[in-house]
Amino acid sequence: MQYRKLGNTDIDVSVICLGTMTWGEQNTQAEAFEQMDIALANGVNFFDTAELYSIPPKAETYGRTEEIIGNWLHRTGNRHKVVLASKIAGPGEDWVDHIRNGQTCFNRQQLQVALDASLERLQTDCIDLYQLHWPERDTNFFGKLGFTPGRQDDFTPVAETLQALDDFVKAGKIRHLGLSNETPWGIMRFIQVSEQLGLPRVVTVQNPYSLLNRSYEVGAAEVSWREHCGLLAYSPLGFGMLSGKYLDGARPAGARLSLFPDYTRYSSPAAERATAEYIRLARHHGLEPSQMALAFVNSRAFLTSTIIGATTLEQLRSNISSIEVELSGEVLEGIEAIHTAHPNPSP
Repeated sequence: MQYRKLGNTDIDVSVICLGTMTWGEQNTQAEAFEQMDIALANGVNFFDTAELYSIPPKAETYGRTEEIIGNWLHRTGNRHKVVLASKIAGPGEDWVDHIRNGQTCFNRQQLQVALDASLERLQTDCIDLYQLHWPERDTNFFGKLGFTPGRQDDFTPVAETLQALDDFVKAGKIRHLGLSNETPWGIMRFIQVSEQLGLPRVVTVQNPYSLLNRSYEVGAAEVSWREHCGLLAYSPLGFGMLSGKYLDGARPAGARLSLFPDYTRYSSPAAERATAEYIRLARHHGLEPSQMALAFVNSRAFLTSTIIGATTLEQLRSNISSIEVELSGEVLEGIEAIHTAHPNPSP
């Protein structure tokens, strides 16, 4: 395994991070326990979760993933071996109404309620990396490219959010702060306010990044590099599209897009055409498609960690092993050629 610093801290995290959003929905607690055991045994010391999980979000499974992790930590006594990350949900429409009666904003009261509930479910006194799952303000995320001005002033001031989080750091409930699904403006605004007021700086940004969506490279990657707030890349396989298992309209039994066909972010006709090209390139060079896709993400200088998700142990082991794959110059040239022909089909 390889390790990188978590922002400007002294914490070393594995370049492969274990994603957990399927636990409690597609995976049972027993399966999740086995995944955590195997990941830790293979050098993965970084686990990422959220109060929102399991996915898809619903009242019946809200917080279930954190509960499963908490049960494993309690059973194994491995809390000291894991860098643990979680997130507070942002505002939304009917799909988050079950969370705190729809009061999903980042003011002090809601941060306190959400954090304390996560700590209880995780059965720990402290979360190493606490992230804002998506912006409270109107902006472009979750696949939206264009920016349309909206409720510009109807969100919790960044200073209020950071001051509350600073108090939780001082209380020992969290160690470091992170953002998720953020824009370059949002990242820099949090950094600016933290510098002005002497408050904790964000150390990571968890955004989508894969061969099908390299939009992070436009603006945000430079921020990550220069400001020491590296990317935590989620959906690095585009919901499994880049494995090739969904090519030609295939929908394997039990696979995510088979179970949840409304998740179309990575399965448009443009994405399928690009995916076919990446699969062809990988096979031409004798590479496993998923490992090629992950190895590309792992190699980015602005990256801190790649968040993998697996529903089977075979997938898990293959994804972890991607850290051992080094792409040749010829493969990288091929990737760039495909990206030029099919740029960001799944933003």
